[in-house]
Amino acid sequence: MAKNSFENALTRLEKITEELESGDLSLEKSLEKFTEGMTLVHLCNGKLEEAKSQIELLLKKDETIVSVPFTEEEGGNPNLPG
Repeated sequence: MAKNSFENALTRLEKITEELESGDLSLEKSLEKFTEGMTLVHLCNGKLEEAKSQIELLLKKDETIVSVPFTEEEGGNPNLPG
């Protein structure tokens, strides 16, 4: 993968999942795809952890972290510090 962005990794992971679910791969190919998929999962988790850390820093106020839940359905939380 030339560019290891979260979006590229997630797209590739979705493709690998489709390939594995098709059942058309040999055991050897399935293991190769699974290994690649696990590498991508670790990459995505790392990117998400980095984002979480950056968000926590942005929410840091008076040397304490203000924990504000985020819900995707609402498009965010209106209670975020302004």
